[in-house]
Amino acid sequence: MTAEPYEVLNQSPPFGDANLFAIDAPLRGALAALGEAAEADGLAAFGAAWGSAERLDLGRLANAHPPVLHTHDARGHRTDRVAFHPAYHALMAASVADGLHAAIWDGADPGRPRAHGHLARAARVFMAAGVESGHLCPMTMTSAAVAALGHAPDHLAAWLPRIASRRYDPSFRPWYEKAGVTLGMGMTEKQGGTDVRANTTQAAPTGGDGYALTGHKWFFSAPMSDGFLVLAQAPGGLTCLLVPRHRPDGSVNALHLQRLKDKLGNRANASSEVEFRQALGWRVGEEGRGVATILAMVQLTRLDCAVASAGLARMALVLALHHARHRRVFGKPLVDQPAMRRVLADLALDGEAQTALTLRLAAAFDRGETLRTRLLTPAVKYAVCKAAPGFVYEAMEALGGNGYVEESPLPRLYREAPVNAIWEGSGTVMALDVLRAASRAPEAVVALVAELADEAEGLPGVREAAADIVAALQAPDAEARARFATGRLATLAAAAALATCAPPALAEAYAATRLARERATYGANGIGAVTETVLERALP
Repeated sequence: MTAEPYEVLNQSPPFGDANLFAIDAPLRGALAALGEAAEADGLAAFGAAWGSAERLDLGRLANAHPPVLHTHDARGHRTDRVAFHPAYHALMAASVADGLHAAIWDGADPGRPRAHGHLARAARVFMAAGVESGHLCPMTMTSAAVAALGHAPDHLAAWLPRIASRRYDPSFRPWYEKAGVTLGMGMTEKQGGTDVRANTTQAAPTGGDGYALTGHKWFFSAPMSDGFLVLAQAPGGLTCLLVPRHRPDGSVNALHLQRLKDKLGNRANASSEVEFRQALGWRVGEEGRGVATILAMVQLTRLDCAVASAGLARMALVLALHHARHRRVFGKPLVDQPAMRRVLADLALDGEAQTALTLRLAAAFDRGETLRTRLLTPAVKYAVCKAAPGFVYEAMEALGGNGYVEESPLPRLYREAPVNAIWEGSGTVMALDVLRAASRAPEAVVALVAELADEAEGLPGVREAAADIVAALQAPDAEARARFATGRLATLAAAAALATCAPPALAEAYAATRLARERATYGANGIGAVTETVLERALP
């Protein structure tokens, strides 16, 4: 019988109403291996909520209807407000209720805050990122800003109860009247970019720890936030300041939003340009120590960049596998075609490594492994974030034309994929950061590389990789070799994480195809006997 033209045949159903935790064996295995088994029930509830069809559709809507800037009202008064679609507010409310913006600071002493619970929070960020990653920007900055605000204990004590609140309050009113607040940041200026020491924004003392800011920021992240950490030139040099959206008397601070950035992706999230016109700011830390003060925040934002990129890749893999299991080609499911099966398994092996690597790094923050977090945070961000666009593209290709059209979630994931590699320090900046850390503590770095090699003991290429890393970091032309060393370091760390978190055969296959020899394109690496295992773990 001939099918009618209007009949829809051989199409995969929409993905949704899936528990993102229950279907992710690598995530569950890594958490158990790293000591977070007690969190399983809460993470399962989180995975069910974020994998619901309704939550997935909120991600689509928030990006289909991006924020709009209203600089003035009908009578010509400045308003400098950003309007968002209700879907964005729903996502923000859900993430705040789940503590993505502040859970690591629960119970912190404002006089001496210490973060904890990085691993459990990272698992939640990982799952949420594949649903909608843009709104995680204010989640990340709010969470990370507390680390910098620890240098201003009085201000932290005033703000922390509202930061730690589980109530999302998008109202435009003074922070001290709100049930909960979010924080943004502004470091980049158009003449300097990464070179923040070239910033021209001026901070003139007004008494006490108050300053009047005059200048601009080329990228001002999450401009609807209640306060911002900003770098500006004070008399003593580049200084970190907390700039509130409203002044203590309730009037609106002089933050004049110029326009919202028209970005490749990250559409649900607002990024802006801003001018300060004698805006009030309070000093955080010492004058002239702005970079050192804000670096405590930057380490945490970089961790989130890596975790979110791994989460994006995870969702892309799930969508590719979901399609391949429902689509029939040449008489059998696409997933059973040998060439496609090999591509999907190769992607899944990288997904295993990214999951283990990012969660192991989060655990290092919990464990106080200072050298590991200092050296590996930029390396992991470099490798995982940089891999995301190619990973998502390969998953898109598995769907063919259906993956390329806007009705599919994959174009949105693909547009989102480059951002984490660019923000919070691009690839070269991360590589140079690794080199800087290595030059300041060369013996400790050699010891850490040896420790990673011991953790991955017996896997193919481990000892050779360790020697390559040390040689590159100590070479006369180390700066030119910084990217090589950084990528190799991250791959060694991933092999070590898999040795802890995954079945031995998967760690063996990863090391053999990524450490022992130069990796090929997806589907050409020949991971052999672990194909069945890695695919079953990727999506049961």
